[in-house]
Amino acid sequence: MQDPLNDNDEPRPVMIITGRIWKKKGGKPEGVHVMLMAPDDDSAVRRALESLAAEGYAEAELDQIGEMQEEPDEEPHLSAYQGALEGEVSIVTFDEPI
Repeated sequence: MQDPLNDNDEPRPVMIITGRIWKKKGGKPEGVHVMLMAPDDDSAVRRALESLAAEGYAEAELDQIGEMQEEPDEEPHLSAYQGALEGEVSIVTFDEPI
């Protein structure tokens, strides 16, 4: 589990990574938001890709990474955020608009 504090003994922020994923190469894409805690962007991307592969996704295109500024108001992002605070890598998928 990730240390919830950064080097300055401040709470580590929850990071969010956005992109697209595919269950099989050439298949239909899904949108994805991955929420997790990590010491830096590279570690966050690596953990996100490992978790997506473990869930059976064959391909991923990650577009953006950033820090959550506040707790989300609605599900499923609220539960994903809470999971990230507990050290999990939380994956939220949704239909990708055509």
